[in-house]
Amino acid sequence: MQVTQRSRLQVAFQNVLFVLLLLTSVGLLAWASTQYGFRADWTYGHRNSLSPASVRLLGTLKEPLTIDAYARGSSPFRDALKRFFAHYQAVKPDVGLKFVDPDIAPEQARKDGITGDGQVILEYGGRSEKLEQVNEASVADTIQRLARSSERYVVFLAGDGERNPRGDHNFDMGNFGKQLIAKGFKIEPLSLAATPTIPVNTAVLVIAGPQADVFPGMVKLVRDYVRRGGNLLWLADPGPLYGLDPLATDLDLHFGNGTLVDPNTQLLGINDPTVTLVPKYPETSPLAGGLTSVTLFPGATSVDVDPGSPWQQDAFLQSMPRSWLETARLAGDVSYDAKHGDRLGPLTIGVALTREVPGKGTQRVVVTGDGDFLSNAYLGNGGNLDLGLDIMNWVAHDDSYININPRPAPDLTLSLTPLAQGVIGFGFLFALPLLLFIAGIAVWLRRRRR
Repeated sequence: MQVTQRSRLQVAFQNVLFVLLLLTSVGLLAWASTQYGFRADWTYGHRNSLSPASVRLLGTLKEPLTIDAYARGSSPFRDALKRFFAHYQAVKPDVGLKFVDPDIAPEQARKDGITGDGQVILEYGGRSEKLEQVNEASVADTIQRLARSSERYVVFLAGDGERNPRGDHNFDMGNFGKQLIAKGFKIEPLSLAATPTIPVNTAVLVIAGPQADVFPGMVKLVRDYVRRGGNLLWLADPGPLYGLDPLATDLDLHFGNGTLVDPNTQLLGINDPTVTLVPKYPETSPLAGGLTSVTLFPGATSVDVDPGSPWQQDAFLQSMPRSWLETARLAGDVSYDAKHGDRLGPLTIGVALTREVPGKGTQRVVVTGDGDFLSNAYLGNGGNLDLGLDIMNWVAHDDSYININPRPAPDLTLSLTPLAQGVIGFGFLFALPLLLFIAGIAVWLRRRRR
């Protein structure tokens, strides 16, 4: 190609045009970046984004949420808190964040009980609470406590060997009780022998596996409570009902005469055949329809409702088809035997009952054939905690909080075994320097030979 003055001008024009187009494109991209945003969270567990549970919780709030963050002007907490609560403001625009310098407003800081930088006061619906630790789980718990329309008193029957909601033994439910308190419930043990009346402000009455016969007078108090439209959570276990048979009759319930056996749990490495696995839940269930985690029930029995019962029933917990109700003594090799009265699964483990009570509205009752799944020994297995919280929210008529249980991100801490710590320490202190020394000697010898 012959280079001429015209070709030079064409090349120069093309270069200028390219630069102009490039600068225009960069300018348009810069302008678009100020008008539109895109954000992606690639961290494990999406710990830099709000979980779907927190998003649903914010969607239940009808009023603005106010946040007073105490941080000095030069404190690094300011930027961290601003980034953290920006996630909430993106979902709910009326989340107000205000920074307060405790040195400038000491009276306000004293009034709110502030003792250091980074503490936060959440206010909603005229109620406020201080957060000692700011993370998604603690914020969600605080919002639930503030947003509950009224105090929810959960009364646990006591005095006949029932599970203690404040106890620390494996059989007790102390860990579950702490979770209920964190969500805004008030828990109260009640001995009907000492106080022969059920408080009128009881939101949910809980019968958690008595181990001794309940006196007929106490049973009558419970039956009267249910007949008047009181909400009930009955955590039964295989074996005798300890005097609560009339209550089962009132609820049109029949408990299985035996213990469920589930061979499917061997897939999870569980050798105890009496641990029942529930991997799926009815999608139409208002109580468990949003659950996705597997739940485990150690030592459960079946619960059936009379077909002609006036109660509307939802069998939200059912065992798998390979399970069965073992009526014989659990010893040696256990196998299904229909001749001895064993019943093949799927069998109902938990049922939710509802009915309309004149002057009271909708009454809710949940009965399970196992109470161990909420005990201290088994609460951390699978989705047992989530299920327990959802059951309590449903029975207490707090449907908006069902399936709202944010979990902390799983990659916030690194746990190493002593062996792994030793290997890493030895590697950095001895192995790596030795390798560098050997490499240096090899390079020196190679250069010397040249």
